[in-house]
Amino acid sequence: MKKIFSGNTSRLAVLVAFFTNGAMMSTWVSRIPAIQARLDLSEGELGIVLLGMSIGVLTSLSLAGGLIARFGSNKITLIGALVMAAALPFLALAPSKAMLWIALLAFGGMMSMMDIAMNEQAVLVERKAGKPLMSSFHAAYSVGGLAGALIGAGMASIRGLTVSLHFIIITLAFGLAMLLAYRHLLPAEAKAETQEKKAVFSLPERALWGLGAIAFCSAISEGAISDWSAVYLTQVMQTNASFAALGFAAYSLTMTLGRMVGDSLSKKWAPSSIVRLGGLVAGFGLLAIVLTKEAAIALIGFAAIGLGLANIIPLVFSAAGNFLGISAGSGIAGVATIGYAGFLAGPPFIGLIAENTSLRIALLLVTVLAGSLAFTGKALSTQKTSNTMDENAIEGAA
Repeated sequence: MKKIFSGNTSRLAVLVAFFTNGAMMSTWVSRIPAIQARLDLSEGELGIVLLGMSIGVLTSLSLAGGLIARFGSNKITLIGALVMAAALPFLALAPSKAMLWIALLAFGGMMSMMDIAMNEQAVLVERKAGKPLMSSFHAAYSVGGLAGALIGAGMASIRGLTVSLHFIIITLAFGLAMLLAYRHLLPAEAKAETQEKKAVFSLPERALWGLGAIAFCSAISEGAISDWSAVYLTQVMQTNASFAALGFAAYSLTMTLGRMVGDSLSKKWAPSSIVRLGGLVAGFGLLAIVLTKEAAIALIGFAAIGLGLANIIPLVFSAAGNFLGISAGSGIAGVATIGYAGFLAGPPFIGLIAENTSLRIALLLVTVLAGSLAFTGKALSTQKTSNTMDENAIEGAA
């Protein structure tokens, strides 16, 4: 009974970590237009500022595997969450573009560090359960994203309530939640898969590049929605700030629903088929957003993108975490390093193209990348997994 209870609390603690990460990320996303207006940033300047987060993400991904191997994913999950929470108010209080860039560097770096660590925790809980669970953990991230977006929409509609006060409230709430969850995360001694000492900084292994290509296309598409959905609805579709926050909310809602059924789908369909179909759905959603002039149709497009991308990253991360001969933390960090390069390239890519053409044209190019998942998804059918679960469970988790 004690073992079962411990397993359930560990799973709940990991769910809290995923929820917290998603909620803090979408808290920032929901208020980008307000911060852009306060600092009077053009689209091109905003793209460069957002590059700070992207660099923080990519830098931390190269360090995450080694740090997790040395200190344990439970400790890195907590540290990442607390520093991310502490950085959040500085995003609202930054007095200049340069200071906002630095704050985003720290925020993005800790977000990705926490991301890799909590995904290793998810792989370990999944292995103990002996069945696919990764999509349910990522569903918790999406629920957090939805909650953060809806709270952001509500806060934006309250007259006189500042962005900084909104962010401070979120910092206190989720900082406390992670302190309570930490004691139930799997301890460092339970996570070790090899006795080898890992270098703190490491590049992705060549065997992971196929999975990384899938993650790259998915990540740049997700980043486009995270960073530009509210801006697009505000400036291109001419909606108010409250309605603009609903674009990311619609995306988060359908992504959540897709991930809630993802574990069941992975037992019935090949992972490569799920990725290919998802890429097509996301591509058509982006195309609808680019072509329409109706805000309501744009919301449907955002919803389609969320549904299409829902299970791509969970499937890729689970495959990387169970890759033969590579530890879970190193596998996930390696794939994420390649994939999240999309977050590095995405903000300036979209911003600069929008500056010289239009935001519609910039998102049209993202549509092509999302649609390419219909072809790159085949890499999941050739990946090699470790023998830590039974064959059917691994096939579903991959």
